[in-house]
Amino acid sequence: MRSLSPILVAGVAIALVAGCASTNPDTIATPVPPEAQGKTTPAEIAANDVVVTGSRVRGRAELAVMPAPPPPPAPVVGMLSAPMARAYDVVGPPPYRDVGRDRFTTTKENPFKLVREEPVSTLSLDVDTASYAFVRASLNGNVLPQPAAVRTEEMVNYFPYDYAPARSATEPFSTHIATFPNPWAAGHLLVRIAVKGYELPRATRPRANLVFLIDTSGSMNAPNKLPLVKQSLGLLLDQLGPQDRVAIVAYAGSAGTVLAPTAASDKAAILAALDRLGAGGSTAGAEGIRQAYALAEANFDPKGVNRVLLATDGDFNVGITNQDELKGYIERERDKGVFLSVLGFGMGNYNDALMQTLAQNGNGAAAYIDTLNEARKTLVEEASSTLFPIAKDVKVHVEFNPAAVSEYRLIGYETRLLNRDDFNNDKVDAGDVGSGQTVTALYDVIPKGAPGMVDALRYGTAAQQRVAPGTGELGFVKIRYKLPKADTSRLITAPIGAATRVARFEDAPRDARFATAVAGFAELLRGGEYVGSLGYEDVLRVALAARGEDPFGYRAEFIQLVRAAKSARAMAALER
Repeated sequence: MRSLSPILVAGVAIALVAGCASTNPDTIATPVPPEAQGKTTPAEIAANDVVVTGSRVRGRAELAVMPAPPPPPAPVVGMLSAPMARAYDVVGPPPYRDVGRDRFTTTKENPFKLVREEPVSTLSLDVDTASYAFVRASLNGNVLPQPAAVRTEEMVNYFPYDYAPARSATEPFSTHIATFPNPWAAGHLLVRIAVKGYELPRATRPRANLVFLIDTSGSMNAPNKLPLVKQSLGLLLDQLGPQDRVAIVAYAGSAGTVLAPTAASDKAAILAALDRLGAGGSTAGAEGIRQAYALAEANFDPKGVNRVLLATDGDFNVGITNQDELKGYIERERDKGVFLSVLGFGMGNYNDALMQTLAQNGNGAAAYIDTLNEARKTLVEEASSTLFPIAKDVKVHVEFNPAAVSEYRLIGYETRLLNRDDFNNDKVDAGDVGSGQTVTALYDVIPKGAPGMVDALRYGTAAQQRVAPGTGELGFVKIRYKLPKADTSRLITAPIGAATRVARFEDAPRDARFATAVAGFAELLRGGEYVGSLGYEDVLRVALAARGEDPFGYRAEFIQLVRAAKSARAMAALER
C-alpha cells in the first residue's frame, strides 16, 4: 500500500475537521433562495467552505494558490461549497485518476487524393490546442496517449510562429505559403499554408461581457480539477480591464448564479466567489449552460465580446446529455452573438468528444489545462486570442494544379473538413481566429511524375489543365472570413507559386521545419500510416535544428516529450 505524505495526511485531517458538523458528506449546496439573500454572514459562509487539497492545503508547487482575498463587504449570493470533502476524494496522487474512461471521437487519417479526380480541398481553420496539452499530460505520466486523443493540427497550432503581422483590424490576416521537400517521404513536397491574425492593441480591445461557467460536480473533486480551475480563472482576471464584466454560474446536481455581473476591477469579490466553490454531486451541465447563456444575454453588450467560458471535465450526466441536442442549442445562441469557449480539466473521465462539439459550434476555442503553466499560457500570455476574435467563419479552399501535382493529402483537420460548396456559403459555420493568433495547415503533395500512392482509374478522364506546366504553380489558395460583427464574408487569394519553393528541406523557413517536426510526431502517435520510416529520432533531429528562439520554453518542452514517447508505456496500469 502506498504511504501518504505528511502534507496529504494533514490535508485529510483539515478536511475532516472542517466538515465534522455535517451529516451528509456528499451534499452540494444549492443556490441561496431569494428570501435568504443578504442574510448570510461572511462568517457563516466561511464555516461551510469545503476544504480541497490544492485549494486550502498547500504543499504541491504546481497547485500553490494565491493568498486568500479579504471577505467581500456584502455576501455573494449563489452556490456555496459542500460542507465536507470525503477523505478518499481528497487524497492524491493519483487514485483520483480513473483509467480508461477518457472519451475521444475516433477519426481516420486523411488519405491521399488524386488531383485529376478531386483537385479541391476545403476546410475550416482550427485554433484549438486541447490535444497537445492532453498528449503532454499522458506522456508526463509515462503513458502513450490513445491515438484518438491526437489531433495533428492542434499539436502544430499549439506553438506560436514568427509570421509577419497583419496590417489592420479591417485587413485582419497576413498569409504565408512555403513549399519544401518532405523529410519523411522521398519525392514528396510539403506545402505550408499559414495565417497570422491582427493583434488588437490592449487600449482598443472591445469590452468583455464574460460568464464563467464552472463545473462543481463530484467528478471535479481532484487537485487537477476544481482547485486548478479557480487558480486559472484567477490568473485571467489580471488580464481584464476595468470596463470588462464577469459573472459566475456553477452547476452540479442543479445550477445557479454564484456572482451577478461584476466589474473586473472588483477582483476581491470575484476571487471570493471562486474560492467558496466546492465539488460534489451529479452534473447538470446542460442546465448550467442554459443559465450561463441567459445571464450573458441579459447583460448583452452589442459593441463588446459576449462569451461564456466553460470550465469542466465534460462529464455531463443529468438533464440534456445528447451531443446533437446541445449542439443545436449552442448554434442558436451563437447566432444571437454569445460565443462559447471550453477549458478542459483532469484525466480519467475527460469527455473530449463533447467538449469539441461545444467549442466548435459555439464560435470558440477548446483548450486543455493540465498545469498552472498551461493556464498562464492560455489565459495570460494568450488571453487576447482566447477571448477576442478578429475574424469568424474562416475557411480555406485549396485548388491543386493537375499539370504540376498528381496527389495530395491534408495532414490533420479531419474534424474540420468542409464540402466544396460550403466555401462560398456564408451560412455555413467555420472556425474563428483570435487576436494575434497563428494558424497553420500542412499538405503532403506528390508532384507530377513522382511515384504515387493511388492507382489511376483505367477508364477515367483527365481533368482539363487550366494552368500550363511551365508556370511552376502547384495550386491556388483562397481564404474566406467575416469580421467579428459582419454577416458577409471577404476573400483573400494567393498562388502556391515557384517563389514559395525551396530545393532543400534545410532551406525551408525555420518555423515551417519545426511545424513539420510536430506534425511528424503527431502522426507517429496516431499510428504512422503515412510517415514511412520516420521515427522519434528523426523528429528530434528536425526539432533540435529548427528550435530557434524559445522565450517560454514551449519548444524545449516538446523535445522532451518526444524523448518521453520513446520509452512510454502503451497503456496505463490500473491504480490499486
